[in-house]
Amino acid sequence: MDILRLPGHLFLNFLSYMGQLAALLGDMAGSLRAGGFRPRLIAHQIVAIGYGSQTVVIVTGAFTGAVFTAQTYFKFKDFGVESSVGALVAVSMCRELAPVLTGLMVAGRVGASMAADIGTMKVTEQIDALRAMGVHPVDYLVMPRFIAMLISMPLLIAESITFGLFASFLVAVYGFGVPKPWFWTHVFDHTDQTDLYCGLIKGFVFGILITIISCHQGLVTQNGAVGVGLGTTRAVVFSSLALLIVNFFLSILLNYFFPLGSGI
Repeated sequence: MDILRLPGHLFLNFLSYMGQLAALLGDMAGSLRAGGFRPRLIAHQIVAIGYGSQTVVIVTGAFTGAVFTAQTYFKFKDFGVESSVGALVAVSMCRELAPVLTGLMVAGRVGASMAADIGTMKVTEQIDALRAMGVHPVDYLVMPRFIAMLISMPLLIAESITFGLFASFLVAVYGFGVPKPWFWTHVFDHTDQTDLYCGLIKGFVFGILITIISCHQGLVTQNGAVGVGLGTTRAVVFSSLALLIVNFFLSILLNYFFPLGSGI
């Protein structure tokens, strides 16, 4: 009987979780309507999220572009089209690799930090103190992180694309001897604004997912330090899974509006 109940139990838990996220979204929408922006907190979070994540994003983007270039070159060489490696790397970095890998790295670094910071405030009753002083926790804790993430994620993805292409150029041209004019000619012939738009749009969506899921885990933290650790783990896992699942459907949708080779 427990086995039979398990699917229904999981489904009800999923509905409950989605309802909690929807309630948090409603509180955030109310905060936006009220116009309760806190510029200093937003600026602080931009530094923590955007500036603080630059190193990991640069390293991830550069080595992803480099290794993808190497693997593509090895296979393209069999068909005599190794000069086209730049085009494939550029499109892949813009549409998939840079957004997804940057999102996963930010979820691991920033999402965990959000859940831990807010969760610690929850178990030490600092959030209750904010309410006692008439400060809504969503206005003070969630919205600055949300706005900062929306600003930082597209910039981080653009940075990952830039360093990924630069690393690809170095590996292809100076590592494997691909002629420099051919490399850039194929990149510019087969990559256009729509590819970049896809990556930036994904950045906005991934930023929303990471912030909502991570802040929610912090706000519902219980049971002291154990609960903080559990909430942090759940924030990273849930954010990463949501990002990968949504990326599939978002890729299908964006390819409908921005098909490959549809430069504006």
